Amino acid sequence: MPKPRATLLIPSYNTGSILRRTVEDALATGLPVRVVIDGSTDGSEAGLESLTGDLVVHRLPENQGKGAAVLHGLREALAEGFSHALCMDADGQHPTASVPGYVEIMNQHPEAAVFGCPVFDASAPALRVEGRKVSNFWANLETLGWGIDDSLFGMRLYPIAALIEALEQTHFARRFDFDPEVAVRLAWKGVPIVNLPTPVRYLSEDEGGVSQFRYLRDNTLLTWMHIRLFFGFVARLPHLATRGENPLLHLSPPQP
Repeated sequence: MPKPRATLLIPSYNTGSILRRTVEDALATGLPVRVVIDGSTDGSEAGLESLTGDLVVHRLPENQGKGAAVLHGLREALAEGFSHALCMDADGQHPTASVPGYVEIMNQHPEAAVFGCPVFDASAPALRVEGRKVSNFWANLETLGWGIDDSLFGMRLYPIAALIEALEQTHFARRFDFDPEVAVRLAWKGVPIVNLPTPVRYLSEDEGGVSQFRYLRDNTLLTWMHIRLFFGFVARLPHLATRGENPLLHLSPPQP
């Protein structure tokens, strides 16, 4: 089997000045970095190409949503010969210091997806911390406990071919529903999932933090998504009930 080859994939929409810092930190890991500008109108991508390192910036003419931007980046990465994509948000929440742990698991288990499990600090809004428990409950029900510790965290390393296949089987998972829906769909496909505890920090506006989360809009989208997925789960229940557990469910992740 060829040695796995990963790129850092960063979708971005109107992220402001924090985008450049995020990309600089990503390049410092030594991994190739691919940025997908999802129809941004704030000029945040200006000057990125002047940064030193293996960096490619893709631009979509109109905002299509996180999932659509990731899918575009995945197809481009696959064409370049990458086997895995480590997705990170552009808003500075995800620590590049955690990247080696994801890569270590990829090298040992290239068949697996590595899902970040957020370790929150005091900057995390309580509403976001508590609210995600609802989505986590439904994601684990819909997969018969395949092992999704957090269905919403965006720092994840995916086998590219498996994720493209999962996305091409649905017209959904193109916006805020991307992270939880692909988690469920990869579990349905039997892709092993390893959960890696990962610190997360919510930056304040003074620090350049930008959030595209809209409580009513995005929670309505998630509710509709879980209704759809539940019916998909019911249709797959005979298969899911007999396939056994996630083979890497009890794998101990590397220590930072």
